[in-house]
Amino acid sequence: MRAEEPFLVRHADLVFALKTFAASMLALVIALAIDLPRPYWAMATVYITSQPLAGATSSKAFFRVIGTLVGASVTVALVPNLVNAPELLCLVIALWVGLCLYLSLLDGTPRSYVFMLGGYTVALIGFPSVADPGSIFDVALARVEEISLGIICASLVSTVVFPRSVAPAVGGRVRSWLSDARRLSRDVLLDRGTSETRRAQRLRLATDIVEIDTLATHVAYDRLADVGTVRGLGEVRLRMLMLLPIITSIEDRLAGLGEAALQKQPELRRLIEDLAAWIVDEDRLRQSGEQIRAAIAERQSALDGVASRERIITISLLLRLRELVDISADCRAIGDAIAAGRDISTVPLAFHPESGAAPVRHRDHGMALWSAAGAAVAILICCGLWIATGWPDGASAPMMAAVACSFFAAQDEPARSIRAFGLFSLVAIVVVAIYQFALVPGISHVEVLIAALAPTFLLYGFLIARPKTAPIGMALAANTATLLALQSTYSADFASFANTSVAFFLGVVIAEIVTRIARGVGAEWIAKRLMTSSWQTLAVAAERRGHGDRAQFAGLMLHRLGLLVQRIAFISESDRRDADSLVQLRIGLNIIDLRRARYGLAALTVRAIDDMLDDLAAAFRAHANEAMPAELLSCIDAALTAVVKDPNERARDDALLGLVGIRRGLFPDAPAYRSQPEESFAA
Repeated sequence: MRAEEPFLVRHADLVFALKTFAASMLALVIALAIDLPRPYWAMATVYITSQPLAGATSSKAFFRVIGTLVGASVTVALVPNLVNAPELLCLVIALWVGLCLYLSLLDGTPRSYVFMLGGYTVALIGFPSVADPGSIFDVALARVEEISLGIICASLVSTVVFPRSVAPAVGGRVRSWLSDARRLSRDVLLDRGTSETRRAQRLRLATDIVEIDTLATHVAYDRLADVGTVRGLGEVRLRMLMLLPIITSIEDRLAGLGEAALQKQPELRRLIEDLAAWIVDEDRLRQSGEQIRAAIAERQSALDGVASRERIITISLLLRLRELVDISADCRAIGDAIAAGRDISTVPLAFHPESGAAPVRHRDHGMALWSAAGAAVAILICCGLWIATGWPDGASAPMMAAVACSFFAAQDEPARSIRAFGLFSLVAIVVVAIYQFALVPGISHVEVLIAALAPTFLLYGFLIARPKTAPIGMALAANTATLLALQSTYSADFASFANTSVAFFLGVVIAEIVTRIARGVGAEWIAKRLMTSSWQTLAVAAERRGHGDRAQFAGLMLHRLGLLVQRIAFISESDRRDADSLVQLRIGLNIIDLRRARYGLAALTVRAIDDMLDDLAAAFRAHANEAMPAELLSCIDAALTAVVKDPNERARDDALLGLVGIRRGLFPDAPAYRSQPEESFAA
């Protein structure tokens, strides 16, 4: 398979390493030529910014420029005014870094780099400048120039020399996801495979949604991607958010009907088989789904003779089948339009989520606050040692504490990553010592310097290009370039180098220790917080009577689910079952569906539904891994009884859709709902 791929694809890692090294050397040479004070920052920026995909490089470059400007401006405002009060200056910088880290963790998108960089840039510029506060503006301006130069070189080489657009990568992942989702739909409709197989497929698809969403945010910054592709991917991503819970709801409704009920309804079975064949047939899927939609509508109008319990579940099933048809047809139409270069706005779409819908991300304010507090405390400890000892090169300690705490705060166990960062920093220190005191003193021409740097930095670039080794390559490249401190004249001093290196490493060690204390919790604690947050969100949805954007709710819950799946081994068995079957997501969507029905129902029916929603909210807020109270089932059944008697057929069917989903989600093993003999859907 690899042999059939183009040369540049097969050797993309090597190409990236060569391109990144060329960009870094270009930045270094230009910085030396225009006599910037710290040309090595331009070189280091190239390795920090560069990504294998051009769009990712451009987005990171853009955010890095903004973050550097913010950090430099804040530094210029703080240092001259507080330099005579070093303790206060250290406190203010530590709090600023903590605030920026807090905002960065709450954002959670590539844009969060702006906040993170705006925070630790103040530490990088401010702490070394306290000895000469009068030059702070020049230092800050020089850093902006050096960072900007590195970014320009990285972006230029990334987009001109064998560029790799992010759009095909995202498009390929989306097509693969949709193909897997269609196969899962077929297996669910035809009851193929085991429940464990389908469970694994669902969890993989949930995780992929989060990864695709993260990757797709770079498309807007990809100069190689056209506007139509960006808009089309946005439309597909929106439907992806809704497709997975719809498939799971269909599986649940089919299980609720059972094989015996399907045998009594041969037309329904035939419809399901036709839909299963249509959804996986590429040629048929390109055709209009009107025939399938007509069959669904015909089946909906022919349910008067069906028993009330089966009718409730069948109506719910048919409505979900219609949504599945609409979303599947839309995704195929959008994909064909992107491939043909057609304007997406001219494509007729069948599935129309509520206005203002957009992917929403989970935000954990508590975790962000603990991480921010840990970063601030680590910086203050380093500053205290620096001030108490009068250490001339001690500024490197709080600088590195700020960088280490910020870089890894988003991980489940940041202390472990900080330790690895520290170990590879030691490797970088050894490499820098060899260059500074053995190789560089004998080099007098820039061409020879480039040749000497090539083996080491090409290896770093190769490591960065591979996802598994990217953190190692980044730590080695950034630290080596920074500590090497290449300038127009050689001025290395071993005592100064040793002092700086010790302070550098001490800052990382203190960051690890403080982070281990502040963030001693691991994946299990985070997983429990995710589950608790979801139950609280459901309680709010019930209290607000379902008033909320359906697609935004799905986006939030699916984002949480994707985060939870990564930690599935650390949650309880009951929570794992909830995650497997998307229980929380499905219940929330059904609560929102009830809102749509409220306006057409009788006052007594609405009151019964509101009583049930109040009970749901109370149960969700008190939920702690045990089964839902049995009284809640009686309340749901009471609401079902009221809805069954309601004379408004359209509103009644919408309400049944929501109530059946809630009942099946919360009590999948409960006895089937039985209406009273006098209850009739014809009423």
